[in-house]
Amino acid sequence: MKAPPGPRRILLASATALAVAAALLLTLILPAEYGWDPLGTGRALGLTGMAQDQATALHRHARRWREDSITLPLAPFESVEYKYRLDAGAVILYRWRVDGEVVYDMHAEPDGAAPGYAESFARSRGPADSGSYTAPFTGIHGWFWQNRGERPITVQLETRGFFDSAVELRDGRVFEYEFGTAAQP
Repeated sequence: MKAPPGPRRILLASATALAVAAALLLTLILPAEYGWDPLGTGRALGLTGMAQDQATALHRHARRWREDSITLPLAPFESVEYKYRLDAGAVILYRWRVDGEVVYDMHAEPDGAAPGYAESFARSRGPADSGSYTAPFTGIHGWFWQNRGERPITVQLETRGFFDSAVELRDGRVFEYEFGTAAQP
């Protein structure tokens, strides 16, 4: 049977392991994981870009998840707009339907834009629509519906997402709805 290693040999092996760990830390780990490249080896080996945030499918939001449901009656040839205040990157899921047909425009107005400016995302005619919407900028985002028929109809809108308020524009009047302002727990 072989004799166990002596203290000197254990100390030498420990010092070697520590030196290898320090070399790996300085040449590979710090540049790849933390973006700090004290020796320049991370740049030479193409490791420094690994520390940057990678694109991800997960996006957290500061605002609380809300749900809203509203019924909007429209007389013949009447129109209404219903919009949400959204931060850039905020998401809403929506579904609206009409017991008839409407002309509609899903659009948004960025904060600070010139009066009357709006960016349109969907314009059409129909009885319903559903989907998701991610706000490309901070502002108010929503729909314009117009009843071009000869009988009264009702728009039923259901939304879920990251918003705190909505605004309804009808007959030159503005109706504001607050859903709360508490931050996401």
